[in-house]
Amino acid sequence: MKKYILILLLLPLWAFSQKMVSQEVMDVKKFQDELNEEYLNPKTTPLRGDNFKNFKAHPFFPFELKYRITATFVKTKDPKPFELPTSSGKTKSYREYGKATFNLDGKPYTVTLYQSLDLIKQEKYKNYLFLPFRDLTNEKETYGGGKYMDLQIPKGNTILLDFNQSYQPFCAYNAYDYNCPIVPEENRLPVEIRAGVMYEDIYHH
Repeated sequence: MKKYILILLLLPLWAFSQKMVSQEVMDVKKFQDELNEEYLNPKTTPLRGDNFKNFKAHPFFPFELKYRITATFVKTKDPKPFELPTSSGKTKSYREYGKATFNLDGKPYTVTLYQSLDLIKQEKYKNYLFLPFRDLTNEKETYGGGKYMDLQIPKGNTILLDFNQSYQPFCAYNAYDYNCPIVPEENRLPVEIRAGVMYEDIYHH
């Protein structure tokens, strides 16, 4: 009898955990669908010519829950504006907003989050944070220049980093029309993060 009671008690927990996972998967699916729509829309795509004509959808790493991480967040005090170099040799104005520290496979890592001084002038981007990073998948399954993630300013001392929603910069697909911020040295992670958009370099041949 006790065994059956235990099973009955665990069933709602199991259903709840299934619901949680499915919500996380749905969030990533929404990100993937929106990214594909952006690249399929002639008004928003960075793709040109045959690259646009031949594009069907991005390849993605399979969703992996371990890459959806709640990181400890520490806001930077009195950050100074600085110029971040870009792929075209120009610079863009940013300021450091804070640092996020997290564990992955038992090892600690820290990344720096930035605010674009141009974007925060727009109402819809006033809470936007930018995370450019590199990892050991670059030049293999992802773009050699690194990956990006878009985040929102957190309300407390933690921030959700869902690497399943990381993507390649526009200049990975069109180096002529776009200049993309180069990943700072401090955000080079000595680990493979097999999550987000994969990259087949058919764009620079």
